[in-house]
Amino acid sequence: MNKIITTLFAILLIQFVVVNKTYSSEDEVKDCFEKLNRVTFALNMGLDKVIFKPLAKGYRKLPSPIRTGTGNALSNLSNLITIPNNILQGDFGSAANNSARFVINTTLGIVGIFDPANSFGFQKRDKEDFGQSLGVMGVGEGCYLVLPVLGPSTVRDTVGSLIAFNGGDVWHNITVRDDEEYVKEFKESDYWASRVTSGVDFRAKNLEAFDAMEKNSVDLYATVRSLYLQDRKNKINNSSSKTETMDDGDWDTLENQ
Repeated sequence: MNKIITTLFAILLIQFVVVNKTYSSEDEVKDCFEKLNRVTFALNMGLDKVIFKPLAKGYRKLPSPIRTGTGNALSNLSNLITIPNNILQGDFGSAANNSARFVINTTLGIVGIFDPANSFGFQKRDKEDFGQSLGVMGVGEGCYLVLPVLGPSTVRDTVGSLIAFNGGDVWHNITVRDDEEYVKEFKESDYWASRVTSGVDFRAKNLEAFDAMEKNSVDLYATVRSLYLQDRKNKINNSSSKTETMDDGDWDTLENQ
């Protein structure tokens, strides 16, 4: 564990020294590994066509109440990452609101399938993650990356994901890490099932948007890169113009910027 913490600290230190500067637009983020990124992007597109898109189409055929309940439960689970990042960013109001939502929806809402918290005045707020918190702290984006399966990212967001995987994500701790202080009823398969379901749910919500983007983009890779970087910038700045993304890529709804 100490080696992991040391490695993360070293990565963050390099990030501060080498690429810590404020970018005025997403275009200024360097695509240092563009050739490799494009290969990975093509691989991801191939996987999408043969796996994720067919799954998303099948998911869309489920009754609307099932899809809504699944989306609610996944959103409720995401609070386990959002709440600590609310605190890290000094947004204690949102941390309190999201904590109340999590408790109410996990109990009265049956593990988040329903959203009674909204009726109690605790409205849903934006998701937060460790990549966003690092951005709020002044860490530069670093180079743009495309990760296998996970999709678009940056050096900073990848470090944020590593933090989540090494103790920052309570759900990951409960299931994959199996920490003794947590409930033992959950298994590693529960974590991966939730991740896959989250990806399919996201893809199903954006079938038409992705198809339109693929059809109308001269360079789909560049379009996705621009959308992702602009979205991350908006989230860190708490802009009202957002494209919801997964922690490493969870775009709830794709919108034209």
